[in-house]
Amino acid sequence: MDPKVRVENIVASTTIADELDLHEIARVIEDAEYEPEQFPGLVYRISQPKTATLLFKSGKANCTGAKTLEDVRESIKKIAEGLKSVGIKVYASPSIVVQNMVATYDLGRELDLNSIALKLGLENVEYEPEQFPGLVFRIPDLRVVILLFGSGKIVCTGARRAEEIEKAIERVEEELKKIDAL
Repeated sequence: MDPKVRVENIVASTTIADELDLHEIARVIEDAEYEPEQFPGLVYRISQPKTATLLFKSGKANCTGAKTLEDVRESIKKIAEGLKSVGIKVYASPSIVVQNMVATYDLGRELDLNSIALKLGLENVEYEPEQFPGLVFRIPDLRVVILLFGSGKIVCTGARRAEEIEKAIERVEEELKKIDAL
């Protein structure tokens, strides 16, 4: 991946057990937060890698905050080990599915978002500067959304693989070059 592309967050899901007793986990695990009146999931934070994982009664888990797939795997492994260490049954090697990757990239120059919005057309673009300072550019075949900012910085969200981030950034650069915005 282009070294200027920075993955900021990966959200991944897994099923860690058949069922979890969230009250028990909150009682025995120091880094667990559970407030069922606020949210039905338990938040299990670890510091290395720095992630938060939501655990649900169903045994499902959502890990967020990781910057690499290895961090996701390491987080799930540490959480499983933590649960096992207090006698909670978990799966040996749960499969992990990436749900969303968020990455940033700098195009290296300022952008005229008003001009870009007009030239790219309304089909895949939303730009309402009174509501949000960025231009929202959807890339339907990649299921990726790019946020373009006047500073030239972009945020890519919705990707499930690093290759989708790369393709989305390439596509945005191509589109911007076509309309002489880059």
